[in-house]
Amino acid sequence: MQYETATAQLVALRSGKISSVELVEASITRIEALDAKLNAIVVRDFERARDAAKAADAARAGGANLPLLGLPVTVKEAFNVAGLPTTWGIPGTSDIAVAEDAIVVARLKAAGAVVLGKSNVSTMLQDWQSANPVYGVTNSPWDVSRTPGGSSGGGAAALAAGFVPLEFGSDLAGSLRVPASFSGVFAHRGTHGLVPKTGFEPPGTPNLSVQAPIDQAVIGPMARSAADLQLALEVIAGPEEAGLKLDLPPVRHSRLRDFRVLVIDDIPLVPTAAVVRAAIGEIASKLEAEGCTVSRNAKLLPDVTVLGKTFIELLMAFAGADMPDDAWRGIAAHAAGIAPDTADLNAAGQRAMAMSHRDWVHLDRIRFGLADQWRHLFADWDVVLCPATPVTAIQHDPTPWDGRTIDVDGSQVPYGLLPMWTSLAIPTGQPVTTMPIGGDALPIGMQIIGGRFEDRTTIGFAGLIEQAFGGFDRPPGY
Repeated sequence: MQYETATAQLVALRSGKISSVELVEASITRIEALDAKLNAIVVRDFERARDAAKAADAARAGGANLPLLGLPVTVKEAFNVAGLPTTWGIPGTSDIAVAEDAIVVARLKAAGAVVLGKSNVSTMLQDWQSANPVYGVTNSPWDVSRTPGGSSGGGAAALAAGFVPLEFGSDLAGSLRVPASFSGVFAHRGTHGLVPKTGFEPPGTPNLSVQAPIDQAVIGPMARSAADLQLALEVIAGPEEAGLKLDLPPVRHSRLRDFRVLVIDDIPLVPTAAVVRAAIGEIASKLEAEGCTVSRNAKLLPDVTVLGKTFIELLMAFAGADMPDDAWRGIAAHAAGIAPDTADLNAAGQRAMAMSHRDWVHLDRIRFGLADQWRHLFADWDVVLCPATPVTAIQHDPTPWDGRTIDVDGSQVPYGLLPMWTSLAIPTGQPVTTMPIGGDALPIGMQIIGGRFEDRTTIGFAGLIEQAFGGFDRPPGY
């Protein structure tokens, strides 16, 4: 059962083919046997999970039929789970008491899911590798010399290795989509605000009664099939406030050939490996053969350079707000010395860390303009397809961030440009489903971008592609 989808496992649970106790025990056994070389599930809660599985079986015997009843899942270490540490990979935080579940975790438990533990992350969720001084380095099941991605990399590795059928993570700059692409699994970055973030805060932060103010960040599911993404999203999405109801629009089309598809595989922000562009091109050709309307004419697409720059500036403005005063004053003094006509992204980010509120308001207006352009685009097109990352999974690199590079077909590209493809949908909060589309020795991921709150359309389109051309492939040896 370990590589069955969540949907298939729930069918088996409902039919009595397997019990929750058996399914949970199988997951625990697999984690204990295989995770030593991956280091994916770093906080284990197996005894409470066994008790929860027994309770799930008893509830089912009594007639309960909750959406995830008895299903084993894991969650990102950054989510609060009552009784477990939340460290974000920061040393010295393991003993901070966590008394209350994050909203997402509470909703999973209310739906009957059995939480086995928490998956590894990068320190402060700020890297494309999942490594930190508290729990160590997580390796890719495809190649242990490579990273499964970050910052939700532990969860992606767990899914790829068949530990659990569902994982839940977060995505600000691509922390769901980069691991999904590197690890060959599915992920969904929901429309911004779709899933409450309460309980997704740094160690020691109280669970506020309003959503955590982390600009551009979202929470979403990871899975091994598109249908499982939809199943999971229906459980965790919706307003936090009691009495309000989620009512997302349905998928635009039920047949693959009815979709209007805009494809882009090249942007000026970062070079993209030929193998990645070829995989996108192959999908585009297959869609055309299926009867889809496919175009590469990006005249309606918002300016991708402006999108990338806006993302960087919003991100760094947020980061600057939390810097110690002395450090911020040093950054502000340095930024003041940068010539106004210096246009590269690094300079833009440095200036943004010290920007005034007036400048931020002007930047936010640019964001609204970009959102308007996306709205016009999705009047003519149903989805936009593009790479999730410019390269396949990268080698572990423990050197300081500012000295790292990524190899793109022999050219060394600054490490900080790795999320440039994921940045396209971030400032305006577009929903994005990421899915595997092949690859040779290493997986390749594709983003499916949709109109705001059209999450069912991006997931549904991924499901139609999966049915027509295939999706998840397990790593060799697993």
